[in-house]
Amino acid sequence: MNKGQLIAKMATDAKCSKAQAGAALDSFINATMGALKKGDKVTLVGFGTFSVSRRSARKGRNPQTGKSINIPARKVARFKAGKEFAGKVK
Repeated sequence: MNKGQLIAKMATDAKCSKAQAGAALDSFINATMGALKKGDKVTLVGFGTFSVSRRSARKGRNPQTGKSINIPARKVARFKAGKEFAGKVK
């Protein structure tokens, strides 16, 4: 499912226009990204938790040349599915 298909499904389920559903989805995405940028967690009970974790610096290998490279430390977004969500996916 892509973003357009998700918006169409949301519009149908909520009985609203695709524009309104798109605005709601964009608002959710922006609010989630804003919270994660601040270092906060976003928890949706029954669905899951979005959080930020830190990957430490490490050594890697360039697959084309085989040379060793340094990969810098960085922050990455994580998602952990909630119990109810995980149970329905099985």
